[in-house]
Amino acid sequence: MTILEEALKGNTTSEMLHIAESEKVDLKEVIRNVSKGIIAIMKRENYQPVGIGYPLRTKINVNLGTSSSAINIDEEFQKVEIAQKYGADTISDLSMGGEIDQIRKKILEISSVPITTVPIYPAVIEAGSTSNITEDLIFKVIEKQLKDGISSIVLHTGFNLDTLNEMKGKRIMKIVSKGGSLTASYMKLNDVENPFLTNFEYILELVKEYDIVLNLGNALRSGCIHDKVDEFQLSEIKTNNKLAKNANNAGIQVILESLGGHINAKDIIKWVQYHKELTNNRPLFVSGPLPIDTATGHDHIAAAIGGSFASGFGADYICAITPAEHLCLPSLEDIKQGVIACKIAAHAGDSMKFGLNHLFNDDLELSKNRFSKNWKKQFEYCIDSSEPKRRHPIDEEICSMCGAHCALSLSKKIL
Repeated sequence: MTILEEALKGNTTSEMLHIAESEKVDLKEVIRNVSKGIIAIMKRENYQPVGIGYPLRTKINVNLGTSSSAINIDEEFQKVEIAQKYGADTISDLSMGGEIDQIRKKILEISSVPITTVPIYPAVIEAGSTSNITEDLIFKVIEKQLKDGISSIVLHTGFNLDTLNEMKGKRIMKIVSKGGSLTASYMKLNDVENPFLTNFEYILELVKEYDIVLNLGNALRSGCIHDKVDEFQLSEIKTNNKLAKNANNAGIQVILESLGGHINAKDIIKWVQYHKELTNNRPLFVSGPLPIDTATGHDHIAAAIGGSFASGFGADYICAITPAEHLCLPSLEDIKQGVIACKIAAHAGDSMKFGLNHLFNDDLELSKNRFSKNWKKQFEYCIDSSEPKRRHPIDEEICSMCGAHCALSLSKKIL
Protein backbone atom coordinates (compact mmCIF):
# COMPACT_ATOMS: atom_id res chain seq x y z
CA MET A 1 0.00 0.00 0.00
CA THR A 2 1.00 3.63 -0.45
CA ILE A 3 1.80 5.93 2.45
CA LEU A 4 -1.64 7.54 2.11
CA GLU A 5 -3.44 4.20 2.07
CA GLU A 6 -1.56 3.12 5.20
CA ALA A 7 -2.57 6.34 6.93
CA LEU A 8 -6.21 5.83 5.97
CA LYS A 9 -6.05 2.50 7.81
CA GLY A 10 -4.46 4.19 10.82
CA ASN A 11 -1.16 2.39 10.28
CA THR A 12 2.26 3.85 11.01
CA THR A 13 4.99 3.75 8.37
CA SER A 14 8.69 4.40 8.93
CA GLU A 15 8.29 7.70 7.07
CA MET A 16 5.50 8.90 9.37
CA LEU A 17 7.47 7.88 12.44
CA HIS A 18 10.60 9.71 11.28
CA ILE A 19 8.67 12.91 10.56
CA ALA A 20 6.86 12.84 13.90
CA GLU A 21 10.12 12.35 15.79
CA SER A 22 12.30 14.76 13.83
CA GLU A 23 9.71 17.56 13.82
CA LYS A 24 8.49 16.92 17.38
CA VAL A 25 4.89 16.47 16.27
CA ASP A 26 2.44 13.95 17.71
CA LEU A 27 2.51 10.75 15.62
CA LYS A 28 -1.28 10.42 15.67
CA GLU A 29 -1.60 13.93 14.22
CA VAL A 30 0.85 13.06 11.46
CA ILE A 31 -1.11 9.90 10.57
CA ARG A 32 -4.42 11.78 10.68
CA ASN A 33 -3.17 14.67 8.52
CA VAL A 34 -1.59 12.36 5.95
CA SER A 35 -4.91 10.50 5.70
CA LYS A 36 -6.72 13.80 5.07
CA GLY A 37 -4.24 15.03 2.48
CA ILE A 38 -3.06 17.85 4.78
CA ILE A 39 0.47 16.40 4.94
CA ALA A 40 2.28 14.93 1.94
CA ILE A 41 5.41 12.86 2.47
CA MET A 42 8.12 12.77 -0.18
CA LYS A 43 10.10 9.59 0.28
CA ARG A 44 13.38 8.54 -1.25
CA GLU A 45 15.01 5.13 -1.05
CA ASN A 46 17.94 5.02 1.41
CA TYR A 47 17.41 8.63 2.52
CA GLN A 48 15.23 10.50 5.00
CA PRO A 49 11.69 11.44 3.94
CA VAL A 50 10.43 15.02 3.90
CA GLY A 51 7.00 15.96 5.21
CA ILE A 52 5.18 18.96 3.77
CA GLY A 53 2.06 20.42 5.34
CA TYR A 54 0.58 21.50 8.65
CA PRO A 55 1.82 21.43 11.42
CA LEU A 56 5.31 20.79 10.03
CA ARG A 57 7.96 23.45 9.52
CA THR A 58 7.96 25.28 6.19
CA LYS A 59 10.03 23.38 3.63
CA ILE A 60 12.38 24.83 1.00
CA ASN A 61 12.75 23.76 -2.64
CA VAL A 62 15.68 24.73 -4.86
CA ASN A 63 15.47 24.77 -8.65
CA LEU A 64 18.56 23.97 -10.69
CA GLY A 65 19.51 22.39 -13.99
CA THR A 66 20.84 23.22 -17.43
CA SER A 67 19.07 25.29 -20.07
CA SER A 68 19.17 25.10 -23.87
CA SER A 69 21.62 28.01 -23.92
CA ALA A 70 23.73 27.30 -20.80
CA ILE A 71 25.15 23.83 -20.26
CA ASN A 72 27.78 23.57 -17.54
CA ILE A 73 27.08 20.16 -16.11
CA ASP A 74 29.82 20.17 -13.48
CA GLU A 75 28.54 23.48 -12.11
CA GLU A 76 24.99 22.12 -11.85
CA PHE A 77 26.31 19.23 -9.77
CA GLN A 78 28.14 21.71 -7.52
CA LYS A 79 24.82 23.55 -7.11
CA VAL A 80 23.33 20.35 -5.67
CA GLU A 81 26.01 20.36 -2.97
CA ILE A 82 25.51 24.06 -2.20
CA ALA A 83 21.71 23.74 -2.09
CA GLN A 84 21.94 20.89 0.43
CA LYS A 85 24.65 22.58 2.49
CA TYR A 86 22.58 25.71 3.05
CA GLY A 87 19.24 24.09 3.77
CA ALA A 88 17.35 22.75 0.76
CA ASP A 89 14.73 20.21 1.78
CA THR A 90 14.07 19.22 -1.84
CA ILE A 91 15.67 19.89 -5.22
CA SER A 92 13.96 20.24 -8.59
CA ASP A 93 15.95 19.22 -11.67
CA LEU A 94 14.70 21.46 -14.48
CA SER A 95 17.40 20.56 -17.03
CA MET A 96 16.66 21.24 -20.69
CA GLY A 97 20.19 21.12 -22.12
CA GLY A 98 22.78 18.39 -22.58
CA GLU A 99 22.19 14.72 -21.79
CA ILE A 100 19.11 15.29 -19.66
CA ASP A 101 18.61 11.69 -18.57
CA GLN A 102 22.23 11.36 -17.49
CA ILE A 103 22.12 14.67 -15.64
CA ARG A 104 19.05 13.54 -13.69
CA LYS A 105 20.67 10.22 -12.81
CA LYS A 106 23.82 11.96 -11.61
CA ILE A 107 21.83 14.41 -9.50
CA LEU A 108 20.06 11.46 -7.91
CA GLU A 109 23.43 9.82 -7.31
CA ILE A 110 25.08 12.78 -5.55
CA SER A 111 22.07 14.12 -3.63
CA SER A 112 20.37 12.98 -0.44
CA VAL A 113 17.09 14.94 -0.58
CA PRO A 114 13.92 14.19 -2.58
CA ILE A 115 14.18 15.15 -6.26
CA THR A 116 11.33 16.65 -8.29
CA THR A 117 11.11 16.83 -12.09
CA VAL A 118 8.85 18.48 -14.68
CA PRO A 119 8.23 15.85 -17.42
CA ILE A 120 7.12 18.35 -20.07
CA TYR A 121 10.67 19.79 -20.14
CA PRO A 122 12.50 16.67 -21.42
CA ALA A 123 9.48 15.80 -23.57
CA VAL A 124 9.98 19.03 -25.51
CA ILE A 125 13.70 18.33 -25.94
CA GLU A 126 13.13 14.73 -27.09
CA ALA A 127 10.43 15.84 -29.54
CA GLY A 128 12.48 18.74 -30.87
CA SER A 129 9.58 21.19 -30.52
CA THR A 130 6.26 21.53 -28.73
CA SER A 131 4.38 20.78 -31.97
CA ASN A 132 6.01 17.33 -32.23
CA ILE A 133 5.15 16.16 -28.72
CA THR A 134 2.86 13.15 -28.46
CA GLU A 135 0.99 11.74 -25.50
CA ASP A 136 2.96 8.51 -25.82
CA LEU A 137 6.21 10.48 -25.48
CA ILE A 138 4.92 12.25 -22.35
CA PHE A 139 4.04 8.94 -20.70
CA LYS A 140 7.39 7.46 -21.75
CA VAL A 141 9.21 10.38 -20.09
CA ILE A 142 7.15 10.05 -16.89
CA GLU A 143 7.82 6.30 -16.67
CA LYS A 144 11.54 6.80 -17.26
CA GLN A 145 11.78 9.37 -14.46
CA LEU A 146 9.75 7.23 -12.07
CA LYS A 147 12.06 4.28 -12.64
CA ASP A 148 15.08 6.48 -11.90
CA GLY A 149 13.81 7.12 -8.37
CA ILE A 150 12.42 10.65 -8.32
CA SER A 151 10.14 11.62 -5.45
CA SER A 152 7.72 14.02 -7.14
CA ILE A 153 6.65 15.29 -10.56
CA VAL A 154 5.07 18.59 -11.54
CA LEU A 155 2.15 18.44 -13.97
CA HIS A 156 0.29 21.52 -15.26
CA THR A 157 -3.17 20.03 -15.21
CA GLY A 158 -5.47 22.90 -14.31
CA PHE A 159 -6.46 24.47 -17.65
CA ASN A 160 -7.94 23.56 -21.02
CA LEU A 161 -8.20 25.02 -24.54
CA ASP A 162 -11.23 27.13 -23.64
CA THR A 163 -9.22 28.78 -20.87
CA LEU A 164 -6.40 29.64 -23.26
CA ASN A 165 -8.82 31.06 -25.84
CA GLU A 166 -10.52 33.22 -23.22
CA MET A 167 -7.15 34.57 -22.02
CA LYS A 168 -6.32 36.16 -25.38
CA GLY A 169 -5.73 39.88 -25.06
CA LYS A 170 -5.82 39.79 -21.28
CA ARG A 171 -3.03 40.14 -18.70
CA ILE A 172 0.22 42.03 -19.01
CA MET A 173 2.46 39.00 -18.53
CA LYS A 174 0.27 36.25 -20.05
CA ILE A 175 1.68 32.82 -18.98
CA VAL A 176 4.97 33.05 -17.03
CA SER A 177 5.24 29.39 -15.99
CA LYS A 178 7.70 27.65 -18.34
CA GLY A 179 6.06 24.27 -17.88
CA GLY A 180 2.64 25.88 -18.28
CA SER A 181 3.63 27.73 -21.44
CA LEU A 182 5.17 24.59 -23.00
CA THR A 183 2.00 22.63 -22.23
CA ALA A 184 -0.16 25.46 -23.61
CA SER A 185 1.97 25.69 -26.75
CA TYR A 186 1.60 21.97 -27.39
CA MET A 187 -2.17 22.29 -26.98
CA LYS A 188 -2.58 25.31 -29.25
CA LEU A 189 -0.22 24.15 -32.02
CA ASN A 190 -1.87 20.74 -32.20
CA ASP A 191 -5.39 21.89 -31.31
CA VAL A 192 -5.65 19.27 -28.57
CA GLU A 193 -6.75 19.34 -24.98
CA ASN A 194 -4.40 19.36 -22.01
CA PRO A 195 -2.79 15.87 -22.06
CA PHE A 196 -2.25 15.87 -18.30
CA LEU A 197 -5.91 16.68 -17.70
CA THR A 198 -7.45 14.27 -20.22
CA ASN A 199 -5.16 11.41 -19.17
CA PHE A 200 -5.14 12.11 -15.46
CA GLU A 201 -6.56 8.73 -14.44
CA TYR A 202 -3.90 6.93 -16.46
CA ILE A 203 -1.18 9.10 -14.90
CA LEU A 204 -2.46 8.08 -11.47
CA GLU A 205 -2.00 4.44 -12.46
CA LEU A 206 1.56 5.18 -13.56
CA VAL A 207 2.67 6.96 -10.41
CA LYS A 208 0.90 4.83 -7.81
CA GLU A 209 3.35 1.94 -8.14
CA TYR A 210 6.19 4.28 -7.11
CA ASP A 211 4.22 6.11 -4.39
CA ILE A 212 5.52 9.52 -5.44
CA VAL A 213 3.92 12.89 -4.70
CA LEU A 214 2.04 14.68 -7.46
CA ASN A 215 2.68 18.42 -7.60
CA LEU A 216 -0.12 20.08 -9.54
CA GLY A 217 1.46 23.19 -11.03
CA ASN A 218 0.20 26.75 -11.27
CA ALA A 219 0.59 27.45 -14.97
CA LEU A 220 -1.69 30.47 -14.76
CA ARG A 221 -0.10 32.27 -11.81
CA SER A 222 0.25 36.03 -12.11
CA GLY A 223 3.59 37.23 -13.46
CA CYS A 224 3.51 40.80 -12.16
CA ILE A 225 1.80 42.63 -9.33
CA HIS A 226 -0.47 44.50 -11.78
CA ASP A 227 -1.85 41.19 -13.06
CA LYS A 228 -4.33 40.52 -10.29
CA VAL A 229 -5.43 37.06 -9.25
CA ASP A 230 -8.08 36.56 -11.94
CA GLU A 231 -10.75 34.11 -13.04
CA PHE A 232 -8.17 32.01 -14.91
CA GLN A 233 -5.98 31.49 -11.87
CA LEU A 234 -9.00 30.80 -9.68
CA SER A 235 -10.31 28.28 -12.20
CA GLU A 236 -6.94 26.53 -12.17
CA ILE A 237 -6.92 26.34 -8.36
CA LYS A 238 -10.41 24.81 -8.35
CA THR A 239 -9.60 22.32 -11.12
CA ASN A 240 -6.38 21.22 -9.44
CA ASN A 241 -8.19 20.75 -6.13
CA LYS A 242 -10.75 18.46 -7.79
CA LEU A 243 -7.90 16.48 -9.31
CA ALA A 244 -6.17 16.34 -5.92
CA LYS A 245 -9.28 14.75 -4.43
CA ASN A 246 -9.29 12.15 -7.21
CA ALA A 247 -5.61 11.43 -6.62
CA ASN A 248 -6.10 11.11 -2.86
CA ASN A 249 -9.02 8.74 -3.45
CA ALA A 250 -6.62 6.64 -5.54
CA GLY A 251 -4.10 6.58 -2.67
CA ILE A 252 -1.75 9.19 -4.14
CA GLN A 253 -0.47 12.21 -2.23
CA VAL A 254 -0.68 15.70 -3.72
CA ILE A 255 0.91 19.11 -3.28
CA LEU A 256 -0.83 22.08 -4.87
CA GLU A 257 1.01 25.00 -6.39
CA SER A 258 -1.04 28.14 -6.09
CA LEU A 259 -0.80 31.88 -5.55
CA GLY A 260 0.84 34.26 -7.98
CA GLY A 261 4.55 34.25 -8.64
CA HIS A 262 4.11 38.01 -8.21
CA ILE A 263 1.38 39.40 -5.97
CA ASN A 264 0.74 42.61 -4.08
CA ALA A 265 1.85 42.19 -0.45
CA LYS A 266 -1.53 43.19 0.97
CA ASP A 267 -3.24 40.42 -1.01
CA ILE A 268 -1.00 37.54 0.06
CA ILE A 269 -2.92 36.70 3.22
CA LYS A 270 -6.25 36.76 1.38
CA TRP A 271 -5.15 34.34 -1.32
CA VAL A 272 -3.28 31.95 0.97
CA GLN A 273 -6.34 31.71 3.19
CA TYR A 274 -8.60 31.30 0.13
CA HIS A 275 -6.44 28.41 -1.08
CA LYS A 276 -6.45 26.74 2.33
CA GLU A 277 -10.23 27.04 2.71
CA LEU A 278 -10.93 25.83 -0.83
CA THR A 279 -8.57 22.84 -0.64
CA ASN A 280 -9.29 21.70 2.91
CA ASN A 281 -5.76 22.66 3.97
CA ARG A 282 -3.90 20.61 1.37
CA PRO A 283 -0.17 21.41 1.19
CA LEU A 284 0.46 24.73 -0.56
CA PHE A 285 3.63 25.35 -2.58
CA VAL A 286 4.42 28.94 -3.60
CA SER A 287 7.15 30.35 -5.82
CA GLY A 288 7.99 33.63 -4.12
CA PRO A 289 5.63 35.35 -4.22
CA LEU A 290 7.41 38.57 -5.21
CA PRO A 291 5.54 41.58 -3.76
CA ILE A 292 7.27 44.08 -6.09
CA ASP A 293 8.55 43.82 -9.67
CA THR A 294 11.41 46.33 -9.50
CA ALA A 295 13.84 44.25 -7.40
CA THR A 296 15.46 42.73 -10.50
CA GLY A 297 18.96 41.61 -9.58
CA HIS A 298 17.84 41.37 -5.96
CA ASP A 299 14.73 39.24 -6.40
CA HIS A 300 15.93 36.85 -3.68
CA ILE A 301 15.26 39.66 -1.19
CA ALA A 302 11.82 40.46 -2.61
CA ALA A 303 10.95 36.76 -2.63
CA ALA A 304 12.11 36.38 0.98
CA ILE A 305 9.71 39.14 2.00
CA GLY A 306 6.80 37.64 0.08
CA GLY A 307 7.75 34.11 1.10
CA SER A 308 7.82 34.97 4.79
CA PHE A 309 4.31 36.44 4.52
CA ALA A 310 3.03 33.45 2.56
CA SER A 311 4.59 30.97 4.97
CA GLY A 312 3.35 32.88 7.99
CA PHE A 313 -0.20 32.95 6.64
CA GLY A 314 -0.21 29.20 5.89
CA ALA A 315 1.94 28.20 2.90
CA ASP A 316 3.79 24.95 3.60
CA TYR A 317 6.48 24.85 0.93
CA ILE A 318 8.37 27.75 -0.67
CA CYS A 319 10.82 27.91 -3.55
CA ALA A 320 14.20 29.61 -3.36
CA ILE A 321 14.47 32.56 -5.75
CA THR A 322 17.98 33.72 -6.66
CA PRO A 323 19.41 37.15 -7.60
CA ALA A 324 19.55 35.81 -11.17
CA GLU A 325 15.76 35.43 -11.42
CA HIS A 326 14.41 36.93 -14.69
CA LEU A 327 18.01 37.50 -15.89
CA CYS A 328 20.12 34.37 -16.40
CA LEU A 329 20.90 30.88 -15.17
CA PRO A 330 22.01 31.25 -11.53
CA SER A 331 25.66 30.90 -10.53
CA LEU A 332 26.92 28.93 -7.56
CA GLU A 333 26.88 32.10 -5.44
CA ASP A 334 23.36 32.90 -6.65
CA ILE A 335 22.15 29.49 -5.46
CA LYS A 336 23.75 30.07 -2.06
CA GLN A 337 22.19 33.52 -1.67
CA GLY A 338 18.80 32.29 -2.84
CA VAL A 339 18.72 29.35 -0.43
CA ILE A 340 19.82 31.48 2.54
CA ALA A 341 17.19 34.13 1.76
CA CYS A 342 14.54 31.42 1.44
CA LYS A 343 15.60 29.80 4.70
CA ILE A 344 15.27 33.15 6.47
CA ALA A 345 11.80 33.55 4.94
CA ALA A 346 10.71 30.07 6.04
CA HIS A 347 12.01 30.63 9.57
CA ALA A 348 10.25 33.99 9.86
CA GLY A 349 7.06 32.45 8.49
CA ASP A 350 7.20 29.62 11.00
CA SER A 351 7.45 32.17 13.82
CA MET A 352 4.14 33.59 12.61
CA LYS A 353 2.47 30.18 12.21
CA PHE A 354 3.69 28.49 15.36
CA GLY A 355 5.09 31.13 17.68
CA LEU A 356 8.50 30.63 19.30
CA ASN A 357 8.38 26.85 19.67
CA HIS A 358 11.22 24.31 19.51
CA LEU A 359 12.14 25.54 16.03
CA PHE A 360 13.50 28.70 17.65
CA ASN A 361 15.86 27.21 20.23
CA ASP A 362 18.79 28.30 18.08
CA ASP A 363 17.54 31.90 18.17
CA LEU A 364 17.39 31.73 21.96
CA GLU A 365 20.87 30.24 22.30
CA LEU A 366 22.31 32.73 19.83
CA SER A 367 20.89 35.61 21.86
CA LYS A 368 22.34 34.30 25.11
CA ASN A 369 25.78 33.96 23.54
CA ARG A 370 25.48 37.33 21.82
CA PHE A 371 24.90 39.00 25.19
CA SER A 372 27.86 37.23 26.74
CA LYS A 373 29.98 38.06 23.66
CA ASN A 374 30.78 34.45 23.01
CA TRP A 375 31.31 35.07 19.31
CA LYS A 376 32.35 31.53 18.42
CA LYS A 377 29.29 29.96 20.05
CA GLN A 378 27.01 32.68 18.66
CA PHE A 379 28.10 31.96 15.10
CA GLU A 380 27.38 28.25 15.51
CA TYR A 381 23.67 29.05 15.73
CA CYS A 382 23.55 31.26 12.61
CA ILE A 383 21.75 30.14 9.46
CA ASP A 384 25.02 30.88 7.63
CA SER A 385 28.03 30.91 9.95
CA SER A 386 30.57 31.71 7.23
CA GLU A 387 29.41 35.29 6.70
CA PRO A 388 29.60 36.48 10.34
CA LYS A 389 32.99 34.76 10.69
CA ARG A 390 34.21 36.69 7.67
CA ARG A 391 33.07 39.99 9.14
CA HIS A 392 34.13 39.54 12.75
CA PRO A 393 37.20 37.68 14.15
CA ILE A 394 35.97 35.34 16.89
CA ASP A 395 38.91 36.22 19.13
CA GLU A 396 37.99 39.92 19.29
CA GLU A 397 35.64 40.89 22.13
CA ILE A 398 34.23 44.10 20.70
CA CYS A 399 32.93 44.88 17.23
CA SER A 400 33.74 48.01 15.25
CA MET A 401 30.12 49.21 15.20
CA CYS A 402 30.16 50.49 18.79
CA GLY A 403 33.73 49.87 19.90
CA ALA A 404 34.14 50.76 23.57
CA HIS A 405 30.58 52.10 23.74
CA CYS A 406 28.85 48.75 23.41
CA ALA A 407 25.23 48.71 24.57
CA LEU A 408 25.58 45.17 25.88
CA SER A 409 28.64 46.00 27.96
CA LEU A 410 27.00 49.09 29.38
CA SER A 411 23.75 47.31 30.21
CA LYS A 412 25.68 44.54 31.99
CA LYS A 413 27.08 47.13 34.38
CA ILE A 414 23.85 48.99 35.13
CA LEU A 415 21.41 46.03 35.09
